[in-house]
Amino acid sequence: MSFFTYLLMGFLIVCAVSVSFSKNLLNSILIYMSFSLVMSVIWVILESPDLAITEAAVGAGITSILFFVTLKKIHAIDSRAEEKGEENEQKKNG
Repeated sequence: MSFFTYLLMGFLIVCAVSVSFSKNLLNSILIYMSFSLVMSVIWVILESPDLAITEAAVGAGITSILFFVTLKKIHAIDSRAEEKGEENEQKKNG
């Protein structure tokens, strides 16, 4: 295997570890998307283009969109922005 493949494998390990330590749900989803995209590149290197297309479409595409919609529905994205806005207003006023 080439150096590039080992680099991608190392990036997969870094993504897997960083998702488990991430406190922010939005960051976790973005890391998951990058994991899926790197995995699809690895499938191409392993000469399995059907799995690469499926990984890119389902892993990075549809699943991530569903995660974003879920965060929006439970107001996990909006509440953090509102909290930061309220904190900034309190700092300005107080």
